[in-house]
Amino acid sequence: MFKGSLVALVTPFDGNNRVDYTSLKRLIDFHVEQGSDGLVIAGTTGESATLTRSEHIELVGRAIEIAGGRLPIIAGTGSNSTSQTIELSLAVADPGIAAYLVVVPYYNKPTQEGLYQHFTAIADAVAKPVMMYNVPGRTVADMLPETVGRLAKHDNIFAIKEATGDIDRLKQIQALVADDFMLYSGDDFTVLPFIEQGGHGVVTVSGNVAPEQVSRLCELALAGKSEEAKELDATLQPLNKALFVESNPIPVKWAVSEMGLMAPHIRLPLTPYSAQYHEEMRSAMHTAGVDLENDL
Repeated sequence: MFKGSLVALVTPFDGNNRVDYTSLKRLIDFHVEQGSDGLVIAGTTGESATLTRSEHIELVGRAIEIAGGRLPIIAGTGSNSTSQTIELSLAVADPGIAAYLVVVPYYNKPTQEGLYQHFTAIADAVAKPVMMYNVPGRTVADMLPETVGRLAKHDNIFAIKEATGDIDRLKQIQALVADDFMLYSGDDFTVLPFIEQGGHGVVTVSGNVAPEQVSRLCELALAGKSEEAKELDATLQPLNKALFVESNPIPVKWAVSEMGLMAPHIRLPLTPYSAQYHEEMRSAMHTAGVDLENDL
């Protein structure tokens, strides 16, 4: 399976609050050119929570069509309903999908056994491999390492996106899974130590803004070039901070719009990026070596 920087792609909207497929093409072409290692479509950063079912299906299909095999497309299809997750996963099924990203169910607060049965049922139902996504800061429920170890034995579950930001958690999971089970960070702040500890890459928000740099960071870390990786990581940390001063994807959509790649429109209940943070973001983008539209 793939290693490196898998970008959790923002979903562009037009002034009428519709998915903007012209900008989607611009974004996907940009990531191909910049060397991103893959794209997650309709994840949290893609505002999956506010997409209608028909929008979700069309968005994944159009992304596959635009990408045209130039980089892997991972479809975000998770929800807090097992049956609805299966139905949506089957609805977006396409030979062009590399995998599914399925989040731990939110709000319901399932037990560890419930999580095990949830992911098992989904993996049994779909043809493409499943990457689990543990992000207790958003879901409340936390999938513990022991449950990950049980699920990692399933032939159709190949990976986890672990977004606790806790390297000790990664070590605990590593002790319970096979060497070929893929481990991706879901926390841009700790990508470097995560990979140095044996992780395989990141599902990144920052990669929307600095795709070449995040991909290069992963490449250096995977190659064991720690000093070069640390130097690059230091230039990205201000961007990581700026991208999370308000709820994701509020800041990242504004930043990508400043690059001239799309409009900054975002759907309620999320609101536009507060003006008080704009200069901090621009400064962080400059530090990371990102070109703003007015720099071009």
